[in-house]
Amino acid sequence: MGLRDLLWSEVFAMRKVAWTWIIGLAGLLAAWFAMAHAGDEAAQRPVRTPDCVYVGTPQDVVYRMIELAEIRKGDLVCDPGCGDGRLLIAAARRHQSRGIGYELDPKLAEEARQIARQRGVAEFVRIEEEDIFTVDYSEADVILAYLLPEMITRLVPAFEKMKPGSRIVAHDYPMANIAPDQVVTMISNEDNVEHTIYVYRTPLKPE
Repeated sequence: MGLRDLLWSEVFAMRKVAWTWIIGLAGLLAAWFAMAHAGDEAAQRPVRTPDCVYVGTPQDVVYRMIELAEIRKGDLVCDPGCGDGRLLIAAARRHQSRGIGYELDPKLAEEARQIARQRGVAEFVRIEEEDIFTVDYSEADVILAYLLPEMITRLVPAFEKMKPGSRIVAHDYPMANIAPDQVVTMISNEDNVEHTIYVYRTPLKPE
């Protein structure tokens, strides 16, 4: 190889190294831009917080709600605003039903997952940190709910998409302008307070 060929070989080698550095730098810049852009999008999205303070349903009321819901093995049971998951966990333990709970409070959601693991029903119960007003309930067989009147009434259009024969069991607060199929009252042994349970079956019937 002559001197000229040697020089050209060195030039090509240097160009190759330079292009390698340029391509690598471009990749790093692209990754940085993507991360920065994703951060901007996350910052622009408002954080959805729970609409009310969680109050747990007394355990004897939980069992009565499950009984009235006529839950069968394999049923899909949903709890909008599930809190610590007690309704879904009790249903899974008694009937091996599948459960999905929706809870925006991350601490409560994690507590529900831990209790499900401790009670041996983690394979049946799933907790999702989702907005209850954006969830699709159409595949649910049963809804177990303890929500304020305006909240459960707001869910009526979503519940109307459930298949015929599905059950909705609401603790203390009914759906406005919807006729319940059954109303049950009981005194809880835990708080010595009267509780009302409203049972609905789809298709929902206006009052």
